Amino acid sequence: MADEAKAKGNAAFSSGDFNTAVKHFTEAINLSPTNHVLYSNRSAAYASLHQYDAALSDAKKTVDLKPDWSKGYSRLGAAHLGLHQYEDAVSAYKKGIEIDPNNEALKSGLADAQSAATASASRSRAAPPPNLFGDAFQGPEMWAKLTADPTTRVFLQQPDFVKAMQEIQRNPSKLNEHLQDQRVMQALGVLLNVKFKAGGGDDMEVPEADSPPAPSQPTKQESKKPDPVPEPEPEPMEITEEKEKKEKKEKALKEKETGNAAYKKKDFETAIQHYTKAMEIDDEDISYITNRAAVYLEMGKYEDCIKDCEKAVERGRELRADYKMIAKALTRKGTALVKMAKCSKDYEPAIETFQKALTEHRNPDTLKKLNDAEKAKKELEQQEYFDPKIADEEREKGNESFKQQKYPEAVKHYTESLRRNPKDPKAYSNRAACYTKLGALPEGLKDAEKCIELDPTFSKGYTRKGAVQFFMKEYDKALETYQEGLKHDPNNQELLDGVRRCVEQINRASRGDFSPEELKERQAKAMQDPEIQNILSDPVMRQVLVDFQENPKAAQEHTKNPMVMNKIQKLVTAGIVQLR
Repeated sequence: MADEAKAKGNAAFSSGDFNTAVKHFTEAINLSPTNHVLYSNRSAAYASLHQYDAALSDAKKTVDLKPDWSKGYSRLGAAHLGLHQYEDAVSAYKKGIEIDPNNEALKSGLADAQSAATASASRSRAAPPPNLFGDAFQGPEMWAKLTADPTTRVFLQQPDFVKAMQEIQRNPSKLNEHLQDQRVMQALGVLLNVKFKAGGGDDMEVPEADSPPAPSQPTKQESKKPDPVPEPEPEPMEITEEKEKKEKKEKALKEKETGNAAYKKKDFETAIQHYTKAMEIDDEDISYITNRAAVYLEMGKYEDCIKDCEKAVERGRELRADYKMIAKALTRKGTALVKMAKCSKDYEPAIETFQKALTEHRNPDTLKKLNDAEKAKKELEQQEYFDPKIADEEREKGNESFKQQKYPEAVKHYTESLRRNPKDPKAYSNRAACYTKLGALPEGLKDAEKCIELDPTFSKGYTRKGAVQFFMKEYDKALETYQEGLKHDPNNQELLDGVRRCVEQINRASRGDFSPEELKERQAKAMQDPEIQNILSDPVMRQVLVDFQENPKAAQEHTKNPMVMNKIQKLVTAGIVQLR
């Protein structure tokens, strides 16, 4: 929207409709109040309307927003010149030349300002002889007329013509040097409202500028007139603005490419220099900032990296940059914060930054970094929370609650104990016993298995696991667990009792000594067991089951195979098969 209003303002300025230009530039400024170019353009339009106070205000705003932009000082100098503030004008032009020493417009403006300052300070010189065409070239009206006329408007895009007209404006006697230039003659006709015939010198009747009628000698009483003060000439509206912008972008991109090459060679200092130069040339591309941040990250200068990333995000939002670029800057900042993290709390800003990046763009790399940061934070929390002494105290509190049959309270104490010391197999064993009492069998089984994992020789882990499996009516699995525990502690009475109970239940299943309801329940549960499903889907075992029913001789041979009989026993225990 702001660009559209700006384009309308440029078009109005080019046609000489300065009031409309001011209107459109004002609309653009309302939409983009931090765009320095818009204030510069409106300053030029105000200057063309001789509203130099307003022009000065906009020029100052331009310089405030973009202190390193030479054109802002050109606008400032022109406004001061229009207000006859010659010393301020000279100062403004000089500041602009310091930034851009080769800017012809600034040099020309400085010459005008210095000439005006000299003329204003010196009142004793004789007035120069009048020039027949001098008035035609004075003031900003000249540029407005040339811009408004379609035949001369195109000439303003030609640097040599603009330079010639500036010379004539400063010194009208220079007209004679450009009489052979048909463009100058055409411009003269527009300024004098006279049409000249193009083509031959014989058809043109142009009085010599350096041969005016001799003026009468001034009397002694007549005061000498000072040199005329040149009017400030507004530069033509941003005719070459797009071209300059394109050139700057190309120059900045070359600096970026050079920086990229240095980065790949690990020449980080050189890379930083080139990225910084690119940022100075073109501040409307945040990739230069994020690239420099990447270099700082590689160098271990994490604070500098974070500052650049924050600057990139802020500038990117002002420019309404691609959300992917903003996400990249946030991800890079988060990475730097992770590198700086020394405790679990240090990960919190990094995690928050990664989350913000994901709201901008859900990138798999950012998501992985977030998950890694959360995992690292959790591990550090556990390390910081680790205290074996407090863990033992909490486990004892849990034991007391267990004796009082306060199982939920016991679970709470065992859990706190494990937070203080997650490598304690006793706490897992005790909590498994609580879960078993509460009927939370899957949780109890998980704790018992963790207990065995931490200490495979700890017999309590096997008794806890076997008890859970027994209550889940997985008698064959419980038997295996008890038998595994006996390998480490052959005389453990709890394990031996567990084996005895499991054998009783398995024998009971072999005899079919179950009520129809119990049998149905066991079969339904067994069919959910992956191991039972694999046995029943095995073609060999299916043939074995058929032989047991229809071919006693073949069945006799199957009984000699231990693997087959082991699977048959599992089916019997599960209630799927009954032996008569």
